[in-house]
Amino acid sequence: MVEENTKKAKLTVNGKSILVPILVQPGQAAGTFGLALGYGRTKAGRVADGVGVNAYDLLDTSKGFVNFDLTTKVEVVATEEAYKIARTQTHQTFMGRENVIQEATLADYKKDASAGRYKPEIYKDGEFVKPSKISLWSGHKYSQHHWGLAIDMNSCIGCGACTIACQVENNVAVVGKQEVLNRREMAWIRIDRYYSSDAPADDLSGMEIAAENPEVTFQPMMCQQCNNAPCETVCPVAATTHSSEGLNQMTYNRCIGTRYCANNCPYKVRRFNWFKYHDNKDFAGVNIAQNDDLGKMVLNPDVTVRVRGVMEKCSMCVQRIQAGKLTAKREKRTLVDGEVNVACAVACPTDALQFGDMNDPSSKISKLLKIEESDAASKEVGEERAYHVLEEINVSPNVWYFTKIRNKEKNEA
Repeated sequence: MVEENTKKAKLTVNGKSILVPILVQPGQAAGTFGLALGYGRTKAGRVADGVGVNAYDLLDTSKGFVNFDLTTKVEVVATEEAYKIARTQTHQTFMGRENVIQEATLADYKKDASAGRYKPEIYKDGEFVKPSKISLWSGHKYSQHHWGLAIDMNSCIGCGACTIACQVENNVAVVGKQEVLNRREMAWIRIDRYYSSDAPADDLSGMEIAAENPEVTFQPMMCQQCNNAPCETVCPVAATTHSSEGLNQMTYNRCIGTRYCANNCPYKVRRFNWFKYHDNKDFAGVNIAQNDDLGKMVLNPDVTVRVRGVMEKCSMCVQRIQAGKLTAKREKRTLVDGEVNVACAVACPTDALQFGDMNDPSSKISKLLKIEESDAASKEVGEERAYHVLEEINVSPNVWYFTKIRNKEKNEA
């Protein structure tokens, strides 16, 4: 997450010109460029006026329809005008870390359901065992609910709908471009995008370079709600604790902002609130919903608006969980699977995210993961595709990922 300096290019079509920043991307064919139409906003109010340029103006509409044939009328000239691009992910590949992205071909998967899986083992008492067999924790017991999330990377298309849904549901502040350049983004869920690399396994520096014609994998990454949460043990005021239902929870009015939890989080999904975004006029231009009396009416009243100096992160939409439990209690019945769902899963157009109670053998997530009945924190999962990111450190997340299965031959580029 660094400030990236680039240049602008002057694009001229039929005598009309616009200035757009240049961003080199893996997979773009040599001698070509891509430009998204639209996006320029001139009459969208103070939050959006003057943002971007509208490339639709370059198209020919003189004949009553939009003519996209620009092959002989386009001129692109690089300028010396500097431009800063704010990006939260600047590395392109996962650099051979097979514990992060696990994938296999369809042919291999048909032969072996666990194809592509990385299964770390730890040496103990003369034999190799799963990391979960060795722990400093005595373990949790969940007598009621045990909430979990399953993410199928075969289905994720990287659209970002989950990120926006989470932002709206949980009153996550919009911090703007400059804060992202300052490494202070606030999103509780991010979409990590990884390109494949052609480098051999022993070429560590080469693995950082994306392939000329890369394959792409999208991985939603949020708080993993670890059962052996390393963030909980380092908080000096117990602001982050473990719930009786498997959630890693935050007590905001107890947090003193040491940021030890963020330093100890292996998934880097905790966010520090640097400013009182909801009442800071310096951010009124980008965070209009929380800085305007009328805009504040769109905030979710079930979720607190955080102040400066505290850590925040994904809560697995605990307000939705509580609302569902209270409804069931009033109606004197048990909670029904599907009655409670997290905002990111609701918004996902491909159903890549599945949320539910892992203690309920009839729940969709239990069937997906093929969980054996158990009230223990570490579930025995029968689904061969399911894995934990960074499984070898044994933080025992309640978020599972399914390996990506590619429908291709092994020797395809």
